[in-house]
Amino acid sequence: MRIGLAGVGRMGVAIVARLIEVGHEVTVWNRSVEKLKPLIAAGAKIAKTPAELASAVEVVITILTDAAAIDAVYAGPQGLLAGTVKGKLFIEMSTVQPETEKKLAAKVRAKGATFVECPVGGSVGPARQGKLLGLAGADAADFARAKPILDQLCRRIEHCGPVGSGSVMKFTINLPLMVYWQALGEALALCREVDIDPARLMDLLCDTSGAPNVLKVRGAAVVAKLKGADAGPVTFDIDSGLKDMRAMLAEGKARGVELPLVERSLACYEEAKRKGSGSDEFSLISVYWARR
Repeated sequence: MRIGLAGVGRMGVAIVARLIEVGHEVTVWNRSVEKLKPLIAAGAKIAKTPAELASAVEVVITILTDAAAIDAVYAGPQGLLAGTVKGKLFIEMSTVQPETEKKLAAKVRAKGATFVECPVGGSVGPARQGKLLGLAGADAADFARAKPILDQLCRRIEHCGPVGSGSVMKFTINLPLMVYWQALGEALALCREVDIDPARLMDLLCDTSGAPNVLKVRGAAVVAKLKGADAGPVTFDIDSGLKDMRAMLAEGKARGVELPLVERSLACYEEAKRKGSGSDEFSLISVYWARR
């Protein structure tokens, strides 16, 4: 199919590479053209504006920073909805509050196009391998139309309900993970006087019922950071994690739900950012607290 992707961050790059790999003709747009060079080399076409991208493809995928970015890319003078998009399919993968997706769905449908929200769980590696976790919110028929593409990007797709449901579920699966990295940092701080090699300690933690699956994936990077070695490339940065946690708290407030663990963890992570950098790997934030 002819598929376009607007807004090319780390995840966008991996998704484009995956789409090309499975045989799609991909067109990309991004404010910074420099980021597009590797994708062009891999076979992607380039659009000068979001409107040009939308006119050139059958399906548009977006994965953007926040509600403001979504509004600019979709509703700007040269935005995705500026031209004729009747009959096209829009798949929106950003991590934002449900109300943002609901309002966007109304705008897309008013132009005669189909809208599916599908925020995803997973980082750059799974995105490149087509092993993300998709959390879709859409009408049943719209979801059925998007599913063949989503199946090529995700190891599992959950149709969570109407538009907005996917966003709620993305917060639901991310919340324990966000809190966990702070819990791990506190656990490491508690035992830092114990004479045990970090690799051995991590192996022990991974062999307990309290270890999430992500520790088995990111544990080696935490060990490397504890030893002062290179922990590898950033897959999900602190700034992105802070943005998502603030959105969780806002959604909790809108629903009348208190999230005290998220609120306290956010404050701890903001402190870590002040002492370091928002571009650092989020999972390694536990090392800051271990050494604090």
